[in-house]
Amino acid sequence: MKKILFTLAVLSAAALTLSAQEVTDAQKAAEQAAEAIADAPVQEAAAPKPKYWNLSLLTNINFSEQVLHNWAAGGFNSVALAANVDANANYAKDKMKWNNRLQMDYGFMYSADKPIIQKTKDRFYLESKWGYATPVRHLDYSANFSFLNQFENNYDYKTPTDEQFAANATETEAWMAARTLKSTSFAPAYITLGVGIDWTPWDWLAVNFSPITGGIVTVTVPELRKTYGMPLWQDGLDETDGKSFRPVRLQFGAQLKIDGKWIINDKFSLTTQLTLFTDYLDKPFVKNRVNWDNKVFWKLAKYFALTFTTNMIYDPNVITPIGTDAVQFKEFLEFGFTYTIASKN
Repeated sequence: MKKILFTLAVLSAAALTLSAQEVTDAQKAAEQAAEAIADAPVQEAAAPKPKYWNLSLLTNINFSEQVLHNWAAGGFNSVALAANVDANANYAKDKMKWNNRLQMDYGFMYSADKPIIQKTKDRFYLESKWGYATPVRHLDYSANFSFLNQFENNYDYKTPTDEQFAANATETEAWMAARTLKSTSFAPAYITLGVGIDWTPWDWLAVNFSPITGGIVTVTVPELRKTYGMPLWQDGLDETDGKSFRPVRLQFGAQLKIDGKWIINDKFSLTTQLTLFTDYLDKPFVKNRVNWDNKVFWKLAKYFALTFTTNMIYDPNVITPIGTDAVQFKEFLEFGFTYTIASKN
């Protein structure tokens, strides 16, 4: 009996010794693993790639229709369609900035009182501004380029005379014969290039002053050159002959451009641009050109928006229907489909 108890005691002691040894070995292995992990090189997460470009594209398609049936107050059935694109591509890296904006508008309408389709809007406007930071906060050296043109012919449709109705086979041809060309592509077109300074005290305001600005006004259609103030080839020529006027007017002066953009929220925004230009070669600071454009955008639903735009021009060189030194004004209130694409910051 004593031998059996002694044998059990020896076996128990051996088991405890082995168990303790295993625990010690496990602890050492854990400590070694911890030391290996601590000594391993730390792999840092890759930094996100910087984004220098900020892109956006806003498109609108607007449709309107008027249908009358036995309407005592009068009027005409009409259909109108218009589209516009507002694209921006802005680059910023270190001290350099480069902002680009393209605006395109085109629209037409048909009214039952005329057997023709009439254009309601036509505009192509490209702006590009390069800037480099100066030692003064919010102030940049700058270079500006702008190009203003349209896509195709624009006419003034006058009611045909009895002779024109008689001389043409159809009513549509008579209306075509009575129309008068008012403008077309590159008649006129405005190109400006200037250097100066750009002041941006806040994100919503940019003021650019270019004391050295070159301008080119082109009118490729001879019969429109007098209307848009083209100079004569030489004094004394017949001013009723369009070919007596030059197709290009060169300008050298100063330009002040003020841009404002207020984004109230993701549904409502207002943009405005005021441009003042004076020509050193033609009565500087007295005979000035003014352009003022405004746009209100109100997104009413996911794909539908209300847009209100105005364009004002004062150009003493242009002959308007009431003569020179007159303010030209145009406005549009439109509702329709809209879609926006923008870069993710």
